Amino acid sequence: MEENQYLIPANSKKSMLILGYFTAVDLVVFLMGVAFTLILLFLVQTSTIKLLILVILPGLISALLVLPVPHYHNVMQLLTNFYDYYTKSRMYCWKGWCATSEEEN
Repeated sequence: MEENQYLIPANSKKSMLILGYFTAVDLVVFLMGVAFTLILLFLVQTSTIKLLILVILPGLISALLVLPVPHYHNVMQLLTNFYDYYTKSRMYCWKGWCATSEEEN
């Protein structure tokens, strides 16, 4: 049996995140949404429920974007992966073990 066998814990990348949940971009998106909502709450006279919902909406959207999702970092990363999948080229050229391909000839 070899001596130097290390097991990497499942949450080893979590220590690289701010507060264990946020990247710098996530934190900026969340703080900007909350700050914008707070500014709107101070500036706008919220007399109706519809207006209150509109004022709180930026904070809710930013909070939903940084919400953790299983198998992805957060909703924003999931949406980015969906966008990349449907907009980028999906032609994968597998060259295998051969040294040349048909396109190079």
